[in-house]
Amino acid sequence: MAMMDDVFYRLSDRLILVSPQSGGKFPFCNGFIFKGDNETILVDAGLDDALMRDTARRFRIDTLVISHSHPDHIHNWHMLSDRRLLVPAQMPDVVMQDLVSLGERYTGSRERGKHWADTIGRMLDIHPLREPDGRFGDGHVFDLGGVRVEAIHAPGHLDDHYCFFDLDSGALIVTDIDFSSFGPWYGNPECDITLFKQSIGKMMRLPYSRVCSSHSLPHEGDATHLFQKFLDGFKRHENRILDCLGQEGKTLEEIVAASPFYRNRFPDKVIQNAFEEQMAAKNLAVLMDEGRIARHGDRFVPVK
Repeated sequence: MAMMDDVFYRLSDRLILVSPQSGGKFPFCNGFIFKGDNETILVDAGLDDALMRDTARRFRIDTLVISHSHPDHIHNWHMLSDRRLLVPAQMPDVVMQDLVSLGERYTGSRERGKHWADTIGRMLDIHPLREPDGRFGDGHVFDLGGVRVEAIHAPGHLDDHYCFFDLDSGALIVTDIDFSSFGPWYGNPECDITLFKQSIGKMMRLPYSRVCSSHSLPHEGDATHLFQKFLDGFKRHENRILDCLGQEGKTLEEIVAASPFYRNRFPDKVIQNAFEEQMAAKNLAVLMDEGRIARHGDRFVPVK
């Protein structure tokens, strides 16, 4: 990896990482520029305003490709609204409608969706996407001239979540399989733990030469230990729920109030509760399937 300056990194002759000075932390994310002979694409629009302007000035971006429709990945798409826009086949139409509908998708209710729009959505200046110029599906290859990039559907984190594999350099962009210490993250209603694990396994089996996520710098060579540590996060989350239940058990409402994931540090309590509820409910379902807890009325109790 060759550092061009403090935000641009050349990963190969055709691939440039654009990493915000925040390190790609939410509400931003890394961008990836693939420079072909016929077309140059930018994967994701989570750069801050100044960096997006600088990127557009320094590189002739023909096409913006969205990996999935979380706010940190669509953040500043409107700054490239005159470029070709490609989105996943699985992206729902609500992403192109209004902030309340988008917030409802993220939080699971209309009331919470309106709150998300009035707080997070407007604070981050999120704009609903315009109608895309095209959609891509699993296995689609972007043939840009001298560089070929395969789109790989990797659901679990979100239904429309995609990773990208540079078939020429071997660089694997795993987007929000991001190796973060907080993750894995699956706090929206459509998130699915089983699918998330399967997607991670699919990425691990690819013949990559380096792995790049949306929220950290690239890792050169074998990243098995990073993938495994990230997978271990699911077990860590299960244990947090078990610790939270104690011996007497708790209701879902009581678990949410205890905030085993965010530790009551999220800046907005309504949104925190929505995400805690989804992540807790998904872990409770796993633990019940494994026979490690039982449900007695509205309480979840460890099996002794």
